[in-house]
Amino acid sequence: MVDQSVTPDEITVEVVYATPAQQKLVQLRLPAGTTASEAIHRSGLLALFPEIDLTRNKIGIFSRAVKPDAVLRDQDRVEIYRPLIADPKEVRQRRVVEDRTVKKARRALGR
Repeated sequence: MVDQSVTPDEITVEVVYATPAQQKLVQLRLPAGTTASEAIHRSGLLALFPEIDLTRNKIGIFSRAVKPDAVLRDQDRVEIYRPLIADPKEVRQRRVVEDRTVKKARRALGR
């Protein structure tokens, strides 16, 4: 646990990453003015999860997408997101088509 007594020129942040099987949260005390990318590099998560590619993985602060050069504030939580395995628009569209097919089949059977 990081000591919460930080000086004005320091911030305390968390960097998090999760896979379906594992979650990792790292607390860091860093100099004020540190960027999200710098915090990720200092967290050690890139070594623990070699599949992270910051040129492909999106990052955010408290669920809001940010660029790697975003300057962090005290108590921020930097989140590294995994790439999507399916396009959400395509999944929704497929679900609509399937629902229509089921409704047509039910009508044809008189249900």
